[in-house]
Amino acid sequence: MDLSTFAADVGIDGPVRIAGHGSRVPGCDLTRTVRAPSGIDWFEPAEMTVCCGAGTPVSELASALADHDQTVAITPVGTVGGALAVGYSGLRRLGRGALRDTLLQARYVSATGMVIKAGGPTVKNVSGFDLCRLLVGSFGTLGFLGEVIMRTRPRPEVSKWYAGPAEPIRIQTTVYRPASILWDGITVWVCLEGDQRDVDAQAAALGFELVDGPPPLPEYRWSLPPTELGALTGRFVAEIGVGTVHRETPPPRPAVAPAVVEIHRRLKAEFDPTGRLNPGLDPLCPPAVRESV
Repeated sequence: MDLSTFAADVGIDGPVRIAGHGSRVPGCDLTRTVRAPSGIDWFEPAEMTVCCGAGTPVSELASALADHDQTVAITPVGTVGGALAVGYSGLRRLGRGALRDTLLQARYVSATGMVIKAGGPTVKNVSGFDLCRLLVGSFGTLGFLGEVIMRTRPRPEVSKWYAGPAEPIRIQTTVYRPASILWDGITVWVCLEGDQRDVDAQAAALGFELVDGPPPLPEYRWSLPPTELGALTGRFVAEIGVGTVHRETPPPRPAVAPAVVEIHRRLKAEFDPTGRLNPGLDPLCPPAVRESV
């Protein structure tokens, strides 16, 4: 995929932001906005890898992969690049793994307007520091993703949600590798994926009612250890086994260790010394992100 036009749009100076569909992080009032290339460059079903522009809508990618009974662990909203830049894995992280593990190779535009490649098109390709993982969750403050190669996974035959009253810890020992376990202090929601017969057998063991989907999620995401779940008050939905809790109030500014702050400062100074890429966004204190299930 030719990224020369995209790189020229980013340029070498002046503040600039990259925009997708605006479905995750609202835009800000800056002088210039650029958009990453869109479209699927190639897809190798046998190798379970796909290459596409970062501006490709997730829905378009999902449709192309579904024709070969495959999928990718990205929540079905916005663009591929937006999902990777934000770095949130969605409600099925417990079963599908972290979003950053899907990215094998990235070609991105740096703050100096250069096209840089990181990673490789195979699963076991990295020796030394994995730059791709650094880009995921950076909110576009280190570089603008232009083209990505991701690993795909088999599309489950069925994906169903069940709900009922229970202790969430018991559910983890009752079913095998659930895609998601949610809990609001009273009710547990479980997403089961896989072969129809296996899902039916596990659902029977649960004794829960089949429901249309997960509950509505409060707006704000908190990161909390399991030991603090019992002390939660007000309306919340916790992702059991993941460490994410959705609440109606914004979380306090996270306490970041001085060593982490210093590493962040040095990385920013190395990748974007003038602070021109997505100014105003800070991965150490990310904004509230709208996500889908």
